[in-house]
Amino acid sequence: MTRVKASSCALAAALLVGITAPAVSAHGAPAPASADRASHARIPFTQAKVTALDDGSYTVEWTAPGIRRVAVKAGGRTVASGGATGKVTVRGLAAADRQWFDLVPERGGSLHLADRLIALEGSVNFRDAGGYRTADGHWVKMGEIYRSDALDKLTAADLAKLKRLSIRTVYDLRMESERSAAPDRVPAGATHVVADVLAGSPTFTAMPTTPEEGVAMMVEGEKFMVSGGTAKTAYRTVFGGITDDSSRAVVFHCTAGKDRTGWANAALLTALGVPRSTVMADYLASNDYRAEANAAALASMPPAQAAVYKPLLDVRPEYLNSGFEEVGKTFGSFGAYEKKALGLDARDLRDLKRDLLVG
Repeated sequence: MTRVKASSCALAAALLVGITAPAVSAHGAPAPASADRASHARIPFTQAKVTALDDGSYTVEWTAPGIRRVAVKAGGRTVASGGATGKVTVRGLAAADRQWFDLVPERGGSLHLADRLIALEGSVNFRDAGGYRTADGHWVKMGEIYRSDALDKLTAADLAKLKRLSIRTVYDLRMESERSAAPDRVPAGATHVVADVLAGSPTFTAMPTTPEEGVAMMVEGEKFMVSGGTAKTAYRTVFGGITDDSSRAVVFHCTAGKDRTGWANAALLTALGVPRSTVMADYLASNDYRAEANAAALASMPPAQAAVYKPLLDVRPEYLNSGFEEVGKTFGSFGAYEKKALGLDARDLRDLKRDLLVG
């Protein structure tokens, strides 16, 4: 690769800065009637997850202290069961856009879960923003809010799947140059909204020359996402849409779905009461979902240059932590950030939790 081409690749890399419970999302698979009745019951699960495997089977795992029996249901029938802790593999289910499972304990509220990743041909980091437990024992619904990388490579089959998943609003967090070079493809009937986070940022006007400069660039970019003028405007637009239940299901995305998108989801989960450790795990998951794409990008560069640009492709704890530190420095508290930057008042937050939390 020539240095000119490598620099172009590096610029593209820089632009990559880029479980619910009983009462299922109205936009996901319908929950059984028993789930509706249990939607406000205490949910005994402290951990639960569904993972789709390459062979078409699924693993379902959970922890529910003090519960003797948990039934795992799919399509209304019991496909597995276990006790207070369990990990089962379910095979032989009919193909579906998303396979939903209900974890039904002997007492208390159930959980309505699917694999977090939405398998698409033209995207590697399109995933559900929900499926996490809050510090006070509620769970964030799945099937309502999604986060993603770029949507320009979505296939016709991808678009049809997203339409069936009832994606109604797409928030594009990218800069004008990114949008022009790779225009979004959105499902029929969905509203496309531009919410340019970095329009006013000077962070990406020069490329790093050392790994340390790359890290510093990402840290400064994260800070701008919190306190930059255009960033506050963009995220206020996104959160205004999220709080409007008529616009859901919602997807917000940038180019890689990890930085601008990562902060949007970190802010959302924090506002809903999800512990910081869980927020961090969701943020860092982009390293796994993007592992193959990142490896290919780095392999196309000379080793020395790859070392410089690897920090731009990564998500690292220090990046997200710098965002939360900027919240404290600029706004004093996350609550003040919600109000002053995101435009969320106490009523908005109550409504958001009422809509997106179960249990």
